[in-house]
Amino acid sequence: MPRYKLTIEYHGTPFVGWQRQDNGTTVQAEIEAALFRFCGVETAITAAGRTDAGVHASGQVIHFNLNRDFSADRVQGGLNYHLKPHPIAVRSAEIVDDQFHARFSAIGRSYLYRIITRRAPLAIDRDRAWWVRVPLDAEAMAEGAKHLLGHHDFTSFRATACQARSPEKTLDVLDITRMDEEIRIVAEARSFLHHQVRNMVGTLKMVGEGKWSPAHVKTALDARNRAAAGPTAPPDGLYLTGVVY
Repeated sequence: MPRYKLTIEYHGTPFVGWQRQDNGTTVQAEIEAALFRFCGVETAITAAGRTDAGVHASGQVIHFNLNRDFSADRVQGGLNYHLKPHPIAVRSAEIVDDQFHARFSAIGRSYLYRIITRRAPLAIDRDRAWWVRVPLDAEAMAEGAKHLLGHHDFTSFRATACQARSPEKTLDVLDITRMDEEIRIVAEARSFLHHQVRNMVGTLKMVGEGKWSPAHVKTALDARNRAAAGPTAPPDGLYLTGVVY
């Protein structure tokens, strides 16, 4: 029974999230339905991480077993055919050892958050970035981000519904760059708490607006209290860009 590893891309706006649920269309359910149409067998898939409603991915990784020997190319082509018209695509497929696990074998995950600052509403990037109508100081945001690097208790940036056993995480990268109207925030770590990236971005936006000083980020972190940090940034600008094994 071969095991397949797939790298998946999807536009998250039409979905209520990654994980199958009863209240709407999910990415997981559509991929599993496409697998059934492809091979005629109900197949459960496992992902490197769940994404919330409206969050996108360019580098989500999944694995599953099939009871027939298909080539990786045939699996990729067959799924892409049966996934239409949903905004989901299989970017690559390979056969892996049965010890590979999309979630537990991962040693790193990377996210991108896009903010576009301008007066005009977004047309091309609607639902693909956070539209902020006022200018943001990206340099001040980068200064504030430095306080979040390393190993910390990230309770202040953790969703109240987070199911992680511990609030302690090690943030390896939190880079902020500006490209004309767009501010890009790249976050990398072995794993993240629920809403951690979006809560960090919402906090750094307050620094960019001048409402907080960069040092206030450390104050929020040290408080270990969700109420001490900034708001949760919307899902539109968040992308799961890669998983490292």
